[in-house]
Amino acid sequence: MVLPKKQQEEAIGKSRGGLSTKIHAAVDALGNPVRLRLTEGQASEYGQANALIEQIQADYILADKGYDGDELINNIEASGAVAVIPPRQNRIVQREYDREIYKERNLVERLFQKLSNFAELQHGMND
Repeated sequence: MVLPKKQQEEAIGKSRGGLSTKIHAAVDALGNPVRLRLTEGQASEYGQANALIEQIQADYILADKGYDGDELINNIEASGAVAVIPPRQNRIVQREYDREIYKERNLVERLFQKLSNFAELQHGMND
């Protein structure tokens, strides 16, 4: 399906709930955003993974199971970082990952919570 030009420019796509946009984010060790990307609501998270980490210097790259893929893992390791991504259940060969370091992934969740709170505040100010 081809979306109207305005929807394409604003990264608006169709999902089960109607028109939506996804925000993909990379944060630093303090939870500060270093890269944000917008896509249509139906877009896969995995499709943005390499673009999110491109040219970012890090010791560890943390992500959820949605980012578990050999290409991304190989790209992370080639950059000199350690991939801290839980393997999907259907992965034939399960990978190990550092569960303690993975707990720090909550920093990106906190960023999304702040963005959500800000959006609600802005929406309330416009009412």
